[in-house]
Amino acid sequence: MALSACARPSSRLGMSAKVTCRSLGIKLAQIRLPNHTRRSAVVVRALDTRTPEVFEEMPKVEIFAGNPSETHVPSTERQMEEAREKRRAEKKRERLVYQMSAIAASIGFTSMAVVATYVRFTWHMQDDGVLPLGEMCGTLALVAGGVYGMEMWARYAHKALWHDYAPGWALHKSHHEPRTGPFEANDLFAIINALPAFALCLYGFLTPGVLGGTCFGAGLGITMFGIMYMFVHDGLVHRRFPVGPIAELPVMKKLAVAHKLHHSVKYDGAPWGMFLALQELEPIPGAMKEVERMAAELDFSKAK
Repeated sequence: MALSACARPSSRLGMSAKVTCRSLGIKLAQIRLPNHTRRSAVVVRALDTRTPEVFEEMPKVEIFAGNPSETHVPSTERQMEEAREKRRAEKKRERLVYQMSAIAASIGFTSMAVVATYVRFTWHMQDDGVLPLGEMCGTLALVAGGVYGMEMWARYAHKALWHDYAPGWALHKSHHEPRTGPFEANDLFAIINALPAFALCLYGFLTPGVLGGTCFGAGLGITMFGIMYMFVHDGLVHRRFPVGPIAELPVMKKLAVAHKLHHSVKYDGAPWGMFLALQELEPIPGAMKEVERMAAELDFSKAK
């Protein structure tokens, strides 16, 4: 049985007219109002086999008809596109802010390290003007040792202190959640790690001899590790600022996908380190094959 219900809106042209009918599982069809019609009807056809008595008990359906040229509710597609454009603009600003911060920090710390190294060795020269080569070798050795030691420390601290220890996770969890703004609470670890580096550099700068030289070198090594970590982890892996063509190097792609595996927790959170991450994954069955596959598929030019 086919039923139809009509309503004549008393509103002027261009204003919405509302037709209310009660239907239960029925199909509705709406006819647009002509522009030249002042008093029009919205026709609702109900295709059903129910009796008219049942029709009155059907649930309420509201249909709005109006001038098609007027947009009362923005389209979902346009809203989504506007939201995407807004997010892209925000993300661009965030990357610029962090990039400028990273550049300023890198240039500032590197310049201070170079000047401090020159001043220290000229200041603590032997009386005959000869450079203390043993002290210099100790400094250089501790620079390399400081970088390696920080990688080992980061591997341990990342799991034991940042994930498994509640106070550390309170800061670090911001790194595993969507970031809003250019910075995250996890960035505070950079400042925490900078404190011992500054203390070692200051003590080594003021103290002559091999002990002072080794402490100075250790502080420089921690500082160098921090700059390298910021460049690879924040810039290359998480795209917080562009790193240039170095991103296309095969070893860099492998480091990037290895850290992505950490975020996926596929291998119980491994790898926990950064620069020796591949070494951590080698004993895990199937891990290196997945790294090779993901690195081959990775295209940073398309990454957002």
